Amino acid sequence: MTVMNVVHMRVKPGMEDEYIRLHKDLDVSTWQGGRNFWLVKSGDRSFIVVGEWDSMDAMVAARPMMIANLDKLRPVLEDLGGGRGLTEPWSGEVALHLSR
Repeated sequence: MTVMNVVHMRVKPGMEDEYIRLHKDLDVSTWQGGRNFWLVKSGDRSFIVVGEWDSMDAMVAARPMMIANLDKLRPVLEDLGGGRGLTEPWSGEVALHLSR
């Protein structure tokens, strides 16, 4: 079963290059059960991180590493407002995958 996690974040003004650099420095090859990771620019200073995992257990096991990465990102992130904090995370099993 494939699992995805999606996290929305907004970067402080002038910090986009640093935010991208911090993600480039990640060694996701060490994340057991991780398949693919994307960083998507979704708007002005707005990004979405997408992770693809072998299973829910693999993603849950990687949470300490993901939190450690978030700790490195915190200085460049802006509060999303509305009580959401610095991130808006979602995750779940893939219900449908269409490919070309």
